[in-house]
Amino acid sequence: MLKRSFGKSVVLLAAASLVGSFSVRAYPMPLATMVAVNSGELGTSMPFKHATIDLKPTSMNSAWQGLLGEYGDDSAITIIFEKEGHLRAAAPGQHGQSLVFGSGGDITLGGESVSFTMNDTGRAIALNISGHTFARRNIEPEVGQSFMVHPEVPIATLREQALAASPPVEKGTFVTSDLYDVTRVSPTIKLDIRYAGHDNFLGEPVYADAKAFLQRPGAFALGRAHKTLAKYGFGLLIHDAYRPWYVSKIFWDATPESGKIFVANPAEGSRHNRGAAVDLTLYDLKTGAPIKMVGTYDEMSDRSYPEYIGGTSLERWHRDLLREAMEAQGFTVYKTEWWHFDYGDWRDYRLMNQTFDQLSLSKD
Repeated sequence: MLKRSFGKSVVLLAAASLVGSFSVRAYPMPLATMVAVNSGELGTSMPFKHATIDLKPTSMNSAWQGLLGEYGDDSAITIIFEKEGHLRAAAPGQHGQSLVFGSGGDITLGGESVSFTMNDTGRAIALNISGHTFARRNIEPEVGQSFMVHPEVPIATLREQALAASPPVEKGTFVTSDLYDVTRVSPTIKLDIRYAGHDNFLGEPVYADAKAFLQRPGAFALGRAHKTLAKYGFGLLIHDAYRPWYVSKIFWDATPESGKIFVANPAEGSRHNRGAAVDLTLYDLKTGAPIKMVGTYDEMSDRSYPEYIGGTSLERWHRDLLREAMEAQGFTVYKTEWWHFDYGDWRDYRLMNQTFDQLSLSKD
């Protein structure tokens, strides 16, 4: 599902108003509108590179919310999204065209007639273009729900098997682990450790405690990013950090082949297993509410890609703001997950399999 290619019919699909071959992974990488900060407040770190937060997009017309999404099948996909106050239609990797809303309620796209079939909740279930109907691709979870997989083997059995297994043996020289509790860096860094509860893609806990640890340099870099974002009303909300190897094995064994691009192969180990990766998002410092992004955490769909064009201008701006803040402090976004960031060279650290209770942590 993740390595598709497409032919002629792009935005207008059967109407074929856009022509060309492209890959679903050829998304542009705009890193749109970012914030600038005083570099002195970041120590030796690089300041933000892009424009100021004054260019933050306004909220989208709420009437369009139910129209946003993907339509079609794997051979031809149309993404309906908002950009700069306009509702647009595009194929993956393309900029597309704006939908034109007429005074009489009619909608056109490149001269073709457009309409949406709606359900009782105000959500579009199909896109209609000049007599051709394209069903919504239900790639995202229901509003307020987590993306879920349904493993053929019970999680309890997978956990038992993973605990009985051993991580791969690694050769070479590694930096001594120095894991640090990220909440000690700043009291306003918040935790929402999904794998300690049921709100995750497995639907049940795999951690006994809701804790987050990073190698010490990464933990303090995280604190610098958090401090910078706080100037603009945002804080960091952590979903996961250090992850024992056996948990990565549970994830791999539970995930169907179509989604394995989003989980680490235990034969190689995860960057999380080295304490050098963190999953996180933004929250509003005033309300404490998480910021809405283009896709949801741990969603195994195209919406998880950091350059995915869908959603709204504001959602993409927040996603890119998070990325810019983290990259300014030495983190790198993972290629398939907007929420996953690796610190420095994660290869410096050895794979670990200790539970949270077994860890030896920095005390100062």
